[in-house]
Amino acid sequence: MAYIGKTPQVGNYQKCDALNASATADYTLQVGSSNVSPESVNHMIVSLNGVIQSPTTAYTVSGATLSFASALTTSDTIDFVILLGNVLDVGTVSDNTITLAKMAGGTDGNIISYDTSGNPVAVATGTDGQVLTSSGADAVCAFEDAPSGGLAGMDMWRITADSNTNQQPIENNWEQVDTGGFAGIGTSFSAPSSGIWTFPSTGIWEVTFTFQVNCTDTDVMVNSAIQITPDDSSYTIIAYGICGHEGSGEDWKTTIPTTVIVDVTDTSLVKFKLDIDNLNSTSTMQGATTNNLTYVVMKKLGET
Repeated sequence: MAYIGKTPQVGNYQKCDALNASATADYTLQVGSSNVSPESVNHMIVSLNGVIQSPTTAYTVSGATLSFASALTTSDTIDFVILLGNVLDVGTVSDNTITLAKMAGGTDGNIISYDTSGNPVAVATGTDGQVLTSSGADAVCAFEDAPSGGLAGMDMWRITADSNTNQQPIENNWEQVDTGGFAGIGTSFSAPSSGIWTFPSTGIWEVTFTFQVNCTDTDVMVNSAIQITPDDSSYTIIAYGICGHEGSGEDWKTTIPTTVIVDVTDTSLVKFKLDIDNLNSTSTMQGATTNNLTYVVMKKLGET
């Protein structure tokens, strides 16, 4: 809006509660029964007996105390006291009065937040597909790439040749699956060293060992196991599989495959082995290079 002459000043205008004159020069200024302190003696209008008073000459102010130049009497009338606030500032803005049109322009996509000192700050615009994240207290939120869906890592290896030799652990004839369009996720495993498998990264890993056995005898019981070490030294069987039966007339038993879920906090310490036991001339752990008969699947489910 245009104005003729000087643009009107703005401030936090308040009318003080009524003051009753008495035999004193000092009066407490209140608004809504609460003490108020003017910005200065020049930031108020005082009317006494129908006459606007001159600041400093007719009255002074200290905090919430208005002091007239001399004591009044009960015959005097303090008509009103108006506080102007700081007329160079907007003052206290009323609720629900600022619209979007009143806000300063900014950068497209920025978000208003607060920094670690509690001051307003603009969060820089992210890129397509990013999400707004928080690192908790003492950190400013930011746009970051969204976590990828699905598994964080996956690999699959298989035994390439038949064997009727007990192996604790299984050291030889391993290859990464390379048929059927197989594709791993993330960093691949390396072939086991002396039967010891090393995880390519920390995280929560699932290891599933599946074996296929061909038996030609009625008295055979083949066992498999997954061993885990937390310290690259002491191994413990965490999962145990069994396949076969013990003697004629015995029930057939099977628990294939075997699975463990392990928290890999240090790849140099947490490792695993795969075992096969009780093979003999009439029972064979089967392997192949064209399909998966005896194999292990490693899946990274998430971070540690």
